[in-house]
Amino acid sequence: MEYAARRSKGGPFEGLYRLIMRRNSVYVTFVILGAFAGERAVDYGVHKLWEYNNVGKRYEDIPVLGQRPSEE
Repeated sequence: MEYAARRSKGGPFEGLYRLIMRRNSVYVTFVILGAFAGERAVDYGVHKLWEYNNVGKRYEDIPVLGQRPSEE
């Protein structure tokens, strides 16, 4: 009996499903914004990982590159 009462309320995923999937426009907006946010998060994470693994090897880290002798 308790299981049926608990089941009829729905869980957090049920509420999220009802909130997002009720209208197609809300669902499409959620998917597009989620894809944009996910792309930004992955891009940021990969960039930070690349910088962490290449410290001292980047062009900006080598002091003699890109410097011209001063003409005095």
